[in-house]
Amino acid sequence: MLLVERHDRVAVLTLNRPEAMNALSKALRAELWVELQRLEADESVSVLVLTGAGERAFCAGLDLKELGAGPGAMQAANTKDPALNPAEAVRACQKPVIGAINGVAITGGFELALVCDVLVCSTNARFADTHARVGITPGWGLSQMLSRAIGPYRAKELSLTGNFLDARTAYDWGLVNRVVEPGELMPAALKLAQDMASVDTDMLVTYKAMIDDGYRLSFGDGLQLEAERSEPHNAAITPEMIEARRAAVQARGRSQ
Repeated sequence: MLLVERHDRVAVLTLNRPEAMNALSKALRAELWVELQRLEADESVSVLVLTGAGERAFCAGLDLKELGAGPGAMQAANTKDPALNPAEAVRACQKPVIGAINGVAITGGFELALVCDVLVCSTNARFADTHARVGITPGWGLSQMLSRAIGPYRAKELSLTGNFLDARTAYDWGLVNRVVEPGELMPAALKLAQDMASVDTDMLVTYKAMIDDGYRLSFGDGLQLEAERSEPHNAAITPEMIEARRAAVQARGRSQ
């Protein structure tokens, strides 16, 4: 149900239920949480890439067959348990997570995409929030994340209609970082992941947390948070440490 591949310091996790549009069954959600914890603890991994098997779907959200199976099945729609809520599982990951959106990302699958740190999608990608049409209100954060990503007017258009958003429009609206042809999706995602992985892992974790935690605050409070974390961090940096990295930074600048 979940494939894991290693590319040096990058781990690729693939939701592997293509026959069910990579829907998030209870077993898949549990396995994703276990694997994310393992990779979080693995010091040889710096960056994660999350994608879906096939070109049809990144993830169709919760497995609706399971949701209609009996009492207690709807618990997954609101639980904060990361073993049942994959959005919480990804959100808990301190390392950068790149979403490689290969096909449709629907409802819970849309929420799973939104909690990734960067989104690269193929031209096959489409996004839809069908919560209202299914009759379920979001419980994994979509009602708040989407409006912050594209603005409340566009978010209401998507969520109150259930209409699909194509990849190019998603890029124009600022929802995704880039759009590539299907055959270029994984090379593009891996290139970006490897660029990140060339940075010290502790720095990746520190900077990601500074951005995420500050974004939840007012601008003034965010600046205060930056100062509180930056000052002790930078006080520990010596001129020798900067000089040791300066040549590599300059060389990289000339090559780009």
